[in-house]
Amino acid sequence: MTVTFKVNGRSRTVDVPADMPLLWVLRDELDLKGTKFGCGAAQCGACTVHLSGAPTRSCVLPVSAVQGAEITTIEGLSSDGSHPVQRAWEEVDVPQCGYCQAGQIMSAAALLAKNPKPSDADIDAAMNGNLCRCATYLRIRQAIHRAAALGAEATQAGRARRSGTLER
Repeated sequence: MTVTFKVNGRSRTVDVPADMPLLWVLRDELDLKGTKFGCGAAQCGACTVHLSGAPTRSCVLPVSAVQGAEITTIEGLSSDGSHPVQRAWEEVDVPQCGYCQAGQIMSAAALLAKNPKPSDADIDAAMNGNLCRCATYLRIRQAIHRAAALGAEATQAGRARRSGTLER
């Protein structure tokens, strides 16, 4: 089956079996290795990507379901690691082994896009289902709060630039 969709802002066409999971299309056909295989049953979150902005488990999503859709992978979150979640992850030193972190970051980015000031309960609910075998959950929560602060700072700086109130 031929499927055309956008990945990280770029239109891509693949000719693969209709039931092939999006995860394998991303990794094997498009050479985007950041999205990880964890469980293959949508239970661990390692394979999380954004489907039209919503966090989605790519290991169980057939590629036929993404015809015309917009997909963002960890590689498309920012080209230089400047996304507030990526910056916060580094500042807080979240990863231990790092295997689950792409999925964690994608879920956190989706949360902050919808809720720029999440409470601990909001974070716990949004991140539920993203498993970390190293149990870095407290650092993940801390990094999400930090990313929210970085996002707020960037928003304020952008407003100041647009209004001309920033000193040069």
